[in-house]
Amino acid sequence: MEYEIIALRDHPQWAEKAARWFHSKWKVPLEAYEESMAQCLAGALLSHVCTDMAAMGIDTLYLATEHTSFYERYGWEFFCEVRGDGEDYLSRMYRHQMK
Repeated sequence: MEYEIIALRDHPQWAEKAARWFHSKWKVPLEAYEESMAQCLAGALLSHVCTDMAAMGIDTLYLATEHTSFYERYGWEFFCEVRGDGEDYLSRMYRHQMK
């Protein structure tokens, strides 16, 4: 199964649905996601900068999570175990090379 990473600023119509999805998965308050996405979109509109991740020099994404084996199914590779600030446990860190 292939997934495409898209920039929210290029598809603002997905902001509300994305905020609800993230909230349902991680139980962070819905308002926090909505505010963060609104600020992202406002910044994109004000700056009039139209770039993709590779153009910004981002060629590798990193993700820390407690989930095991989930992200490997979607092209992420296990990188190492990490401990977050103030956390007593290790989480898995994954990386994804942008094409």
